[in-house]
Order: sequence, then structure tokens, then C-alpha cells
Amino acid sequence: MTGQEGSALRYGWTTGACATASTAAAYTALLTGTFPDPVEIVLPKGHRPAFALARERLEADSAMAAIVKDAGDDPDVTHGAVVSVTVRPAEPGAGVVFRAGAGVGTVTKPGLPLPVGEPAINPVPRKLIREVVERVAAEHGGTGDVIVEVSVEDGEQLARHTWNPRLGILGGLSILGTTGVVVPYSCSAWIDSIRRGVDVARAEGLRHVAGCTGSTSEKLVERTYELAPEALLDMGDFAGAVLKYLRRNPVPRLTIAGGIGKLAKLADGHLDLHSKRSQVNFALLANIVGDSGGSAEFTHRIRNANTALEALTLCQEAGIPLGDLIATRARDFSLTTLQGAPIDVEILVINRAGDLVGHAPFA
Repeated sequence: MTGQEGSALRYGWTTGACATASTAAAYTALLTGTFPDPVEIVLPKGHRPAFALARERLEADSAMAAIVKDAGDDPDVTHGAVVSVTVRPAEPGAGVVFRAGAGVGTVTKPGLPLPVGEPAINPVPRKLIREVVERVAAEHGGTGDVIVEVSVEDGEQLARHTWNPRLGILGGLSILGTTGVVVPYSCSAWIDSIRRGVDVARAEGLRHVAGCTGSTSEKLVERTYELAPEALLDMGDFAGAVLKYLRRNPVPRLTIAGGIGKLAKLADGHLDLHSKRSQVNFALLANIVGDSGGSAEFTHRIRNANTALEALTLCQEAGIPLGDLIATRARDFSLTTLQGAPIDVEILVINRAGDLVGHAPFA
């Protein structure tokens, strides 16, 4: 399936969709002795993907089916992962019992949409799996009382590249997806991780969180404050995701830390800081410098700078605190976006070396 009209990017399927299809194939084999291949499922928005089985195994009291996840053209860490489901009979009346197999994490901290101790199989995939179990049971005379054990090959290693360890999801990946479809470059999983990070911080009673654009700014925050790991939000380019979710789910103090280029965009009123979706406004930087006493000749140099870092260097040499001025405007725009939510905001601006070059204190 391709993307929107005019786009050659190919959509993919979530781990939740793969687990659902694997469940359908395994439970069908358990009841009939035969694996459907390919196996078709119905997703929440009406998509009907068919999945080829990568592996299958049928035993007297269990069946296993595995599917290789295809994330389409999205740079997804789980693209190519083998998602397998083993289905076994459960006690009468048990319904669907979920288990975490190898490579699937377990929830160990409150604040997530699953109780502590549960396998990290998110609510929508659970719903899809229950529905497919019910359908297969109706078609082939089953009871629908089954144990569904979901595994992801090398999932524990892959999870190190996700938010899971910080969120308290230990032992592997989460089985994710709300629509079953991976939209290329939508970054929906990243935004969802930001929200879950806020949820965990609130559940832990933390009163100060930090949204950082990258590892260098996160290290500065770690040097500046003794924050718990759960308080550090890997914001990336998604300042808007942090601010909008905190607006509805406030934490008393928010530090936003990042490089001068990205925070210059925030100061200019952009909530998505990616280079493809927003650009540094050098006219704005020149106006800031002019308002701070820069000469017409100097502001012309700022207007024609190649990068925000070059503008910063010129201003440092001229004794103009451009970093602080950008930080203040970024903080003020953040407060505007928060729409009166009870949150104090601080901005930390860094250069490429990770040195603090601009600061707007909590307000």
C-alpha cells in the first residue's frame, strides 16, 4: 500500500497488526490442523492486509505462527523483526490470556495504559487479538479460551533503541499500534512515547521534567539537575508534542534544552523543529539583534548568516547575548502554547560542544 496521492512512500504494518495476524493463523491451526497462509485480518480503519507466514509449528497442545514485520518506507527500528505468537488452550472461561514471550517487555512502573506486571501488549493490539480469537473460534468451533504468547526475535536488544527501558518496560519491545498501519515518517510512535514518558513521570510523582532535542542537551540537563531517568523526555523535534500533552497533563516544572538552531525555530513559533518542516528565520534573529543595540551593518551580517550557530558566534564576539534572547522568546512561546497550564518553563540553549550558550530561567 502506497502513501497519499503524489507520494511514492510505502505504508507498513505495526507490530500489533503482525501479532494479530500471527494469532489468527496459530489459533486456526490449533483448531483445524492447517495454517492459513497468507492470513488476512481486518484493521480498525477497514484495511484488510494479508500476511505471509515466515514460520509455523503445530504441536499437540499449541500452535505457533510468525510474521516478518514490514514497516514500509518508515525508518522503524522494528522493520524486519520476526513477530511470533504461540496459542495454547486456557482454562474454561479464561478468555484471552496474554503472555510476554522472549523479546516482549513487561510493565514495571505505573503510568502506562497497562497495569504493572502485564505484558507490554498495548490496548488496541489486545482488542484486535481478542476480536480475531473470537472470529476464529466462531468459524471453527473453538471456545475462545486461549493463552496468547507474543514474542519478538531479538526484541530485548531492539528495545535498547527505544524508550522502553526509561518507561520501565523491561525485557523487550512493546507491541504497538492504534490503526495497525505504519505511515512513513509520521513519527507517531515517537510522539506516543513522549506521552507515555509524561504519564510515567506523573505516576512517579515527579515535579520536574525535561524535554531534550538530543543526547548532548540531555547530558547538559543531567549535569545541571539531579533528575530521575523517568524525568528525561527524548523530545527530538517534537516540542509541540511535549507542550500540548503537558498542557492537558501538567507537571510543575519543565526544562526544554536543545541546540540554538532548533530553539531559534521554537522562538519563532514553530512546534515541529525538524529541518524539513521548519527553518531558522534569520530575519527574526536580525530583528532581535537590532532591538538589542546592534548596528544596521551588524544586523545585516546576522540576516545573511549561514547558520544559527554562525549568528551566535558573531553575537558572542560583539557582546550581544543572542542565546539568552532566543531562550527568552522560546520560553515565552512555550508558555503561550501551554495556555495557562500551571507549569513553570525554563529554556537551556547549547552549542555543538554541549556548552550552555543561552538561558531563560523558570517563569
